[in-house]
Amino acid sequence: MKLPYTHVDAFASRPFEGNQAAVMPLDDWLDDDTQLAIAEENNFAETAFLVKDATGEADWELRWFTPTEEVRLCGHATLASGHVLLQRDGGDWVRFRTRQAGVLEVRRSRAGYELALPAIPTSRGEWAEAVGLLGAEPKEVWLNPDGYGIYLFDSEQAVRDLDPDLRGLKALGNDQFICTAPGTETDVVSRVFVPGGGVDEDSFTGSAHACLTHFWANRLGRDSFSAFQASQRGGHAQCKLEGERAWIGGQCVTVVEGSFYLPSEG
Repeated sequence: MKLPYTHVDAFASRPFEGNQAAVMPLDDWLDDDTQLAIAEENNFAETAFLVKDATGEADWELRWFTPTEEVRLCGHATLASGHVLLQRDGGDWVRFRTRQAGVLEVRRSRAGYELALPAIPTSRGEWAEAVGLLGAEPKEVWLNPDGYGIYLFDSEQAVRDLDPDLRGLKALGNDQFICTAPGTETDVVSRVFVPGGGVDEDSFTGSAHACLTHFWANRLGRDSFSAFQASQRGGHAQCKLEGERAWIGGQCVTVVEGSFYLPSEG
């Protein structure tokens, strides 16, 4: 069985930046174990699988798998999926129906693309065990019960210098540990650790920016700002809060196009 395969660097202006995603449009869903095995073989933070949506609610159904599990929301692989489909099929936008995150949209923009995600609110909280594993003391902790935590530091350098205990964080569960501060060249900087989800440090995390958009728009007192995720690869975004949606803008680069060969049953 030959399946279409595209490797995209999302939130990147050139290859080898941003976050890698595999995008695989299918005629019909594969079984979950096979999708997970493909994602493990690809060994990216996420592989996106798509099937034409038959409900009329959206254009495509969309699911995301890390090398270890299916996830409820992934921003960069959604942007990558929009890039692949809009480049292939034309048009100005595409909508995706997901199983746990509702209907998502990717649209063309002057600078590339914009991705609409549900804005993820947080509230002031405490998690001493997690804080003790980050390698430095944040000045504030903000939490969302769905597994998103914002750890606010005084400076970009403090965020860049973090050396967390990844094994310890992994033991706490499949949470995003979003470490952030005011930026020097952008309004906001962050690093995101998700060891419980099979990604020790993510290159660029769209869902984390849905959380950061809500947090920083309120903190900065304006609805839009620039952001940089200071991973080894690095990734840039423009973030904008519109009601209950976070619009996250960035570019995508196609790196590989080809076929994934899957053994036929029997």
